[in-house]
Amino acid sequence: MSGTHGKRTGRSERMALRAAKPVIDPCPPGQIGGSYKPLTDEDIRRIYSTALDLLERLGMGEVPQRLQADLIAAGAVDNGAGRVLFPPALVERAVDQSACTFVLHGRDPARSIEVGGNRVYFGTGGAAVQTLDLDSGLYRPSTLADLHDFTRLQDALANVSWFTRCCVATDVPDNLDLDINTAYALVKNTTKPVATSFTLAEHVAPIVEMLDIVAGGPGEFSRRPFLKAHISPVISPMRYGEDAVDVVYECIRHNIPMSCITAAQAGATAPATLAGFLAQSLAETLASLVMVHAIQPGFPMVFSNWPLVVDLRTGSFSGGSGETAVLNAASAQVSNWLGLPSGVACSMTDAKAIDAQYGMEKGITSMAAALAGANLIYESSGMTASLLGASFEAFVLDDEMHSNTYRTLRGIEVTDDNLGFDVIRDAVLGPGHFLGSQHTFSAMERDYFYPRIADREAPRTWAEKGAQDAWGKARARAKEILQDHRPVYLTEEQDQKIRALFNIL
Repeated sequence: MSGTHGKRTGRSERMALRAAKPVIDPCPPGQIGGSYKPLTDEDIRRIYSTALDLLERLGMGEVPQRLQADLIAAGAVDNGAGRVLFPPALVERAVDQSACTFVLHGRDPARSIEVGGNRVYFGTGGAAVQTLDLDSGLYRPSTLADLHDFTRLQDALANVSWFTRCCVATDVPDNLDLDINTAYALVKNTTKPVATSFTLAEHVAPIVEMLDIVAGGPGEFSRRPFLKAHISPVISPMRYGEDAVDVVYECIRHNIPMSCITAAQAGATAPATLAGFLAQSLAETLASLVMVHAIQPGFPMVFSNWPLVVDLRTGSFSGGSGETAVLNAASAQVSNWLGLPSGVACSMTDAKAIDAQYGMEKGITSMAAALAGANLIYESSGMTASLLGASFEAFVLDDEMHSNTYRTLRGIEVTDDNLGFDVIRDAVLGPGHFLGSQHTFSAMERDYFYPRIADREAPRTWAEKGAQDAWGKARARAKEILQDHRPVYLTEEQDQKIRALFNIL
């Protein structure tokens, strides 16, 4: 009886350990990618050469005066017809002097990540104007309360490595109030690296003032910036956007690292052919890099070349397609070939419901980008409805999906112990199975990921437990986190100072 009791206790302890975070996480963020290469080296060279030709012979239009002066001082050429041309030597100098790796700081240093090389991290992005309601299962306008809730929710999810605001608070009509309250929601509810956008350049300084309060005093944020900016300074095809360029200058002045995002759409603002699209999009993202180089060489910038696809039959955005998967994987491959910190946008399903289309589209696009070695995979958590929607259930499901992706990237460790000749011998000559061996127990905790949402029960057991689908289980888990996870990341004094200076809603 005592022996039987002991075995049950041991099994119970192991089950409790597996229910908690494992001692050795079998699939942590930052796994190595780069094995999937949709382009040959010759393909990359031809795409890059075409991008250089576009910049040298066509250049960029609508260049703001201040930027034009800085570009020409750096080696660009005014063609006299309203466009600024970039000689290949200037572009390659910008690439050579760029920040190949840099740290995205979290307010909690343990949550900081190093961007660059071939390490892969999933995070968020987006500007969803609709939220999939947890109770009704239908979409409604996104609110500031939703943004606070999304930020709290992802704070408890291990595989969201940084948090960019995923929805727009449509109940905040004033742009300055919107930018300030968005930043406040981020710093109030998480200590991960965060990111946001600035509607206008004059919104940067007041938000930095808020961030200084959070960081401990004037100038402290700039010494260790824990927020980065998402900026789209290039408007496809091949011209700059003045308001966004002004934001770039302000971010550099305040030492805010940036993701400079090119978001051309195949067949609409870029060629429909995938190779032509990649050439133009690469040229445009290089134009952002040259811009940053002309202002301050080596300033931290994520090379965010985000290929987007439209359904050419209808003009609808298509974020979950096979074309999106291969284009973003190719973009990551090219960026890594250049030695630049890469950012792509994947796992942004067109599905409205949490259904088979949702899972298929998120799975193929996010896996392709990860296998290609994209450093930062944006839009990869919580986004639905072709980026028009954000979902609490999706955050939970995507977090589990990312664990499986990271486990795939981790690969197979071939060692003498793992090959297990002696273990195989002992099983063959002994009990005829591997159940109960220490070798199996060790591998069980070290090498395998055990999902919380995905169901592996027999059909009969599943039915007896209520026949719940993934959407229902994820909804219950999201509600549980939102009920229980209420972190306090601002002191009362910090919060009072912020509220005294800003219109916190």
